[in-house]
Amino acid sequence: MSTLAGRTALVTGAGRGIGRAVAERLAADGALVAVNYAGDERAATETVRAIRSAGGRAFPVRARLGTDTGVDDLFAGLAAGLQEHGAGPHLDILVNNAGISPGGAIEATSAADYDLVFAVNTRALFFLTQRALTRLRDGGRIINITTGATRIALPEKIAYGMTKGAVEVFTRTLAAHLGPRQITVNNVAPGFVDTDMNADWLRGDPVAQEYAAGFSALRRVGRPDDIAAAVAFLASDDGRWVTGTTIDATGGSRL
Repeated sequence: MSTLAGRTALVTGAGRGIGRAVAERLAADGALVAVNYAGDERAATETVRAIRSAGGRAFPVRARLGTDTGVDDLFAGLAAGLQEHGAGPHLDILVNNAGISPGGAIEATSAADYDLVFAVNTRALFFLTQRALTRLRDGGRIINITTGATRIALPEKIAYGMTKGAVEVFTRTLAAHLGPRQITVNNVAPGFVDTDMNADWLRGDPVAQEYAAGFSALRRVGRPDDIAAAVAFLASDDGRWVTGTTIDATGGSRL
């Protein structure tokens, strides 16, 4: 527990799934982690408890991103949590993980669904990052969780893939903008991962599991800790010379 000692991280959507795995890994590496969640207080509490039980430091921050007050709520909770833990106001690591993944081909996507997925996955990420730049120390890290669906055409996820494509453009552009501050900005793009987001069709269904595993060159479904490992690399000093790019963490899907 030393590689990120003395650093502070904010992980959005960290109550469950990939976000929880990322929060646990960064805490295990020594960071103080702000665990953002939208509404599932029990899941966030369990994440924080697990981190503390393992000897790490973390605190929950409730904020529903994609709403008018979401970013304000998040930073108010972040400031209070940092103060409570005797930390300064600064951030070293921002992991933009929170997102929603509605299904639907173009014919089945309503205007309301389209607006919501862009509000959560793209607009909130943009303005959250904008606000975070006033706190992020020089030499910091911004890591955005995107998706293999920006490389692999999934017609049933068209609007979702579009939101993450926009994020990848944002990442490259912001990396160039923040380079003089030695802040790196990168994406990690998962493929099929066994999380609650995919539980309704993946878990308990051998046919679905075989289908999802068949996408990967490694012939298995991803785990949240697979993604967390890639994030941890980018957050560490070992990732200091990597910026403006995407780590494809799909297990070699559809190569």
